[in-house]
Amino acid sequence: MPAKLAFLQSTLGRKNLMALTGLFLCLFLVIHLLGNLQLLMPKEEAMINYNSYSALLAGNTFIKIISYVLYFVLLSHALDAFWIIIKNRKSTIKYAYDDRKRASKWYSRNMWFLGTVLLLFLVIHFKDFWYIYKFGSLPYDQNGHKDLYTIVVNAFESGWYVCIYVVSMLALGYHLLHGFKSAVRTLGLYHPRYAKYVNTFGVIYSYTITIGFSMIPLYVYFKQFIP
Repeated sequence: MPAKLAFLQSTLGRKNLMALTGLFLCLFLVIHLLGNLQLLMPKEEAMINYNSYSALLAGNTFIKIISYVLYFVLLSHALDAFWIIIKNRKSTIKYAYDDRKRASKWYSRNMWFLGTVLLLFLVIHFKDFWYIYKFGSLPYDQNGHKDLYTIVVNAFESGWYVCIYVVSMLALGYHLLHGFKSAVRTLGLYHPRYAKYVNTFGVIYSYTITIGFSMIPLYVYFKQFIP
């Protein structure tokens, strides 16, 4: 087997690949959040800007290529995670005493659970928005763009959908709290001299992403009750 393929079959190789794909997804989350923040604008302005933004993502050739890379990265990240979990559970190494609960946070020990929640959320998210936008029959706004804004707002005006969304964002936040630091450490970029700054940035980033994505559906939901 070629050395490169053998490396990818190793746990270390898989962890490095998962770290790289995870950091790529961290960058995507920032871009996605900036786009979604347009939903907080006044209705008419939000509709025009958000639908134009969606049309740009769907129609620009370069962005289409990036989107295919994103799909591959998402799939790779999930498959690597499952591979590592299965590999670890099949390990024959047994420890006489395991006191990890005192040395690690609960979300660090339950990344598989958080990842599963996020995977289920992605299935719902893609079905309700991406699939409908790509293959559904949507109305058009005054500029001739597909009216994804109305689809998103209608979804966020449903209490149960907002609950699912916010709980999923909390799972994402905890996933990021461990994942960002773990990715930096796995890639060998974690040095005692600047470890504190990496940790601080990771916490700020995780909170920003979680709060940013959560406040959008909450804003849309409660706005409907304001006269």
